[in-house]
Formats: sequence, structure tokens, C-alpha cells
Amino acid sequence: MAERVFTERGIAGSSIAHVAQALGMSPANVFKHFHSKVALADAICQRSIENMAAQLQALNVEEPAPDRLRSVAHQLMAMHLAAFKTAPYMIEMLLILSETEMASGARYGEMIEGLFAGLIRHGIESNIYYCRDIPARSRAVAAAFVTILHPVFLVRTPMEELEMRCDEIVELVNIALQNPLAK
Repeated sequence: MAERVFTERGIAGSSIAHVAQALGMSPANVFKHFHSKVALADAICQRSIENMAAQLQALNVEEPAPDRLRSVAHQLMAMHLAAFKTAPYMIEMLLILSETEMASGARYGEMIEGLFAGLIRHGIESNIYYCRDIPARSRAVAAAFVTILHPVFLVRTPMEELEMRCDEIVELVNIALQNPLAK
């Protein structure tokens, strides 16, 4: 229900009172569960992230590491785009709340870094990638893909450019991870 209120009114134009009214509850009852609009938004984001994590686990791409990275990066970008099309309020919510310390933001970062760590580990086990510090490389890879995953870039960049940028980042990451001289 809160999602519907946020879609209709926008995050900035909504309050706990609006959500309570839509639920047929008093604002006090909503405040019992969510002490602020930020806490409510964090819970919505957390649920969205958990759904995305389940979709990512279901991908189960069985390809060599370089191709797997390309497939997963494009699918991840497509999932983000689809989420913003079906729930446009998420873009506003993420932008407004990006200045706060939300648990869902940390969970999202862990999920993305974990995804790339798994891809790197697969490449190492296949003797395709060389890496001494998987956590550090997965953080760097996640940071590299921000330009195709961040809401601002997704909504302001033409699809052709996003696709091209994704391919270029994948190529750069694959070259870096396949270089045994990399330290």
C-alpha cells in the first residue's frame, strides 16, 4: 500500500499520515512499525533487494567466466531498468534516501559485491582469472559497474549507450582479471 501512495504522490509529497490513511489506520499505528518515512522506505527497499537477490540466484548462468560476467552484468542492468519501470517511485526514493545510512543500502552493496566475488571465484577455479584478493577486486568491479546500475545513469542514458558501456566495462574487467601479472 505504501508503494501505491509513493507512486501516486511521490516520496517527497507523501507522509506517514498519507500511508496510514491508505491503510485505514492511524498514523500512530504506522509509527509503531516504522518510526519515520525513511524507516518505511528502507523496509520497502530491503524487500526489493531481497527479491532481486532471489532473481540473481535463480540466474545460474553456466558459461565460461568471461561470458558469465557479460551475461550477469547485462541481466543485472535489465533487472534494475525493469524495477524502475514498474516502480518509478523507487528512483525518487533511492535519490532522496541516498544521503541516509539505510540498512538496505548496505545490504544492496553486499549483494552486488557478493555476486561479483562469486563470478571472480568461478573464474579463478576455471583457471581463467587471476586474483589474490577477491573481496578487494569484487568491490572494484562493483564500483566499475555503477555507471550502468545507478538510477541516475539508468534514467538519463539512452539504452544503446548503456548496452555499449556495459560491454566496455565487461571487457575491461575481463582483461584485468585475466592478467596474471596484476597485483
